[in-house]
Amino acid sequence: MEILLDDPIAEQEFQTLLRKIRLYKNGEVSASMKEKGITYRINWGVSVMDLRTMAKEHNPSHLLALKLWNKQWRETMILATLLDQPELVSEQQMDFWTKSFENSEISEQASANLWWKSPPAYVKALEWCRGKKHWVRYTAVHLIGRLAMSDKKSPDEMFEPFFEELVPLSRDKALSVVLERTLIIMANRSEEMHQWIGEFTENLKDSDSEVSRELAFNLEQAINF
Repeated sequence: MEILLDDPIAEQEFQTLLRKIRLYKNGEVSASMKEKGITYRINWGVSVMDLRTMAKEHNPSHLLALKLWNKQWRETMILATLLDQPELVSEQQMDFWTKSFENSEISEQASANLWWKSPPAYVKALEWCRGKKHWVRYTAVHLIGRLAMSDKKSPDEMFEPFFEELVPLSRDKALSVVLERTLIIMANRSEEMHQWIGEFTENLKDSDSEVSRELAFNLEQAINF
């Protein structure tokens, strides 16, 4: 990770956000999330909506985002994804943060709020498909869907390299739900992409993996090919 010199303004905003988080804490929400397997080192139970409101009260700041991430509270990590400056995000930062993900919430928040806007997004999504950790691969699949949904300026051809990587991922039962969502989003992106997903689904039907065949069935039920 890069090392940046601190400054009084960033520190003041950092402390202000910590105080706000404590004011909005909700122990019941935190306990409920833990019961569902969404765990963090520290979770104050603040709603994502409230975190978004907090973020709007502060200007984007790469330094502030790094400080928030390093705190390692659930709320500070989500705020970091909301307040960082995408143009300043490096591949090293993306790898460092993503390899530390331990649940679907922070993975999806990072993809939706920050990663898809960052210059290395397509490169990292492709690399993470081959990741060793489950949550790295999960982030890759979710990020592909987010790019398909939100990055309207890029041509469909940017997504072609992903199909080869998604074949082995289709065998992973733990990725079935997020992969199905992503493929549906891709199919709705354009007529060309719709055709590609149809061909991809046909190929999955012939897979020796029951998980892949089940995914193909679900896609056919959800998409009108």
